[in-house]
Amino acid sequence: MKHKTIAFIYAHPDDETFSSSYLIRQTVDEGHRVVLLTATRGDAGKTGRLGSMTPQELAARRERELEQAARILGIAEVRQLGLGDGKLKDVPAEELQKQIAEFIAHHNAEVVVTFPADGISGHKDHIVIHHAVNAVVFSRRTPTVQKLYYNQLGNYQSESSSVVKLEAGGYWEAKRLALQAHESQILSIERVFGDLGPEVPPHHRFEAFELAWERGVHFPPKTERSVWNDLL
Repeated sequence: MKHKTIAFIYAHPDDETFSSSYLIRQTVDEGHRVVLLTATRGDAGKTGRLGSMTPQELAARRERELEQAARILGIAEVRQLGLGDGKLKDVPAEELQKQIAEFIAHHNAEVVVTFPADGISGHKDHIVIHHAVNAVVFSRRTPTVQKLYYNQLGNYQSESSSVVKLEAGGYWEAKRLALQAHESQILSIERVFGDLGPEVPPHHRFEAFELAWERGVHFPPKTERSVWNDLL
C-alpha cells in the first residue's frame, strides 16, 4: 500500500499520548506519516511537581514536552494554534474550522483521528474540537480525507460502526516514555495510568478507534482490522 498520512487533531499537549500512542507508533513503524495539531499550548493546566509557573512559562514548558513526546512516538510534524486553553468555546467556530481544514489540507491526510462526542473526559475544549473536526470533514472541505475516527473507550465495541482495537504489545514502552516526557502533567498521568513501570497497566492494554465517517457514510457497519483498510 502506498504510504499514507494520518492527522491527529486534539486540544492540548499530551492528548495524543494519553489516547493514541499505540496507533501513532504502529503507524510510524508501518512506514506511514503522522502529523499532529493541538489547538492550545496547555497554559491553563497544572504544573505537577515542577512548582509554580506563569501561564507563559507553562506554555513554553509544555511545548518542549510535546516536542520530546513527538520524537519518541515518531510524529513527523506538530503544529500548535496557540488558542486560549480552556477557552476554545469562545473562538469563532469558522475560525477554528478554517485552521483545522488548512492543516489537514497542507498534509493531504487520508485519515483523521479526534475526540468522541463526550471529549473522552467531558473537557469542554475536547468537545469543541470534536465538533470542529466533524464540521470540516463532513462538509468535504478536505477532499483527501477518506476516514474519520474517534477515540473510543469502554468495551471496545460499537453497535453502529467498526472499532479498530490495538493491543499494547511492544508499544507500551513508547507510550510510557512519551507520558514521562509530559512531566508537568505527571499527577494527571499517574492518576490515570498509575506508576509508569515497564509492565502495561491492566486497564490500558488496548487503544480503540471507532470509525465515524468513511467517504460520506456516517458510522458504516463493517469490520476492520486496521484504520488503513479499504482506503482508495
